[in-house]
Amino acid sequence: MRYEGKLYRPPSEADSLIVQATIGCSWNHCTYCDMYREKTFRVRDLSATLEDLERAGSAFGAEVEKLFVADGDALVLPMEHWRAILRCARERFPRLRRVSCYAMARNVLEKSETELAELRALGLSLLYIGPESGDDVTLKKIAKGDDAAAHVAAAERAHAAGMQLSVIALLGIAMDRSDEHARATADLVTKMNPAFFSALTVTVVPDTPLDRLARKGRFSVPGVPALLRELRTMVAEARPQEAVFRTNHASNYLPLGGVLPRDRARIVDVIDLALAGRIPLRGESARGL
Repeated sequence: MRYEGKLYRPPSEADSLIVQATIGCSWNHCTYCDMYREKTFRVRDLSATLEDLERAGSAFGAEVEKLFVADGDALVLPMEHWRAILRCARERFPRLRRVSCYAMARNVLEKSETELAELRALGLSLLYIGPESGDDVTLKKIAKGDDAAAHVAAAERAHAAGMQLSVIALLGIAMDRSDEHARATADLVTKMNPAFFSALTVTVVPDTPLDRLARKGRFSVPGVPALLRELRTMVAEARPQEAVFRTNHASNYLPLGGVLPRDRARIVDVIDLALAGRIPLRGESARGL
């Protein structure tokens, strides 16, 4: 496979084949993110993407069960690209059981219900969406580009097409609106009703807008107790029908796992033990992006 620049994928796609169908992120304004800042967004030439899939199919097609389509919000791809990619993947990887990509709420809403249903029928089954927060004030501050209502509408449209969602929240991003952020995020998770829900911890990455705010004294990452309290609120108040929950990302101080709502009480108890200092946390040297 040929890749341009740094490549990013969710932790759960560690064993997936990754094909780069877009370069960068079509939005690329989020204040905390540096993942695609060195790239100018463009849709990769379709023939190059298909050539990579053909090569991968010839080399190890029988081994591929999951395909992740990169870069930052690949759902933005035009339908003719998606049709060709998904059909090629289905032909070249006989054991393929899941195709996924990152998406923004606006990407979903820019596709019609009919188009999303077609993509699902062709094999695109999982969208990773990172609203980061359900608090509109926070979303505006971090230049997310979509408000909470847009994320709810996008989730409803994706669900109607039969797609699963993986929703990502960002601990510590709201600073002086920590409680509002946590409660609104729990409410958003309830309304988006994802199959997967994960939380990451904000990291101030050099040369991002968030870094510039931090250097001016206008942003700082909250202390660990405040981060854990946000996480506790999100877990305690979110009401998805059934969501696999994880904080296994390297940025987090407390790795957790379970299924909500079944394991809610156990997870909250573990967070309380961590807040009381009775459970060791991941050390700074072990944390990362």
